[in-house]
Amino acid sequence: MVDNTYRVKLVEYLKKNLKKSYPVDTLRIALINQGYLRSTIDEALKEAMNELAKEAPTMKEKPQIEHEVVKVVPDEMPVLEKESLWWKIKGLFRKKK
Repeated sequence: MVDNTYRVKLVEYLKKNLKKSYPVDTLRIALINQGYLRSTIDEALKEAMNELAKEAPTMKEKPQIEHEVVKVVPDEMPVLEKESLWWKIKGLFRKKK
């Protein structure tokens, strides 16, 4: 019975801090440093996650995805021709007049 009380308190602690958006790893490390067993923490964490999942609202309808097709006209956008890397390197070794 004593173990059950600790577990309930541990689950409530985890739920409260998960709602505050604390990372799971941070909570796990803090509890290990306080002397809790890893197996107890993992079991309580699973239970807390399941309870939080039950409390989460379910989506009634699918989200609408909107998209737009953008046409690119080649005449509007000029194509800039760049000098190739080879020509840039070759230009370094040219003799200047």
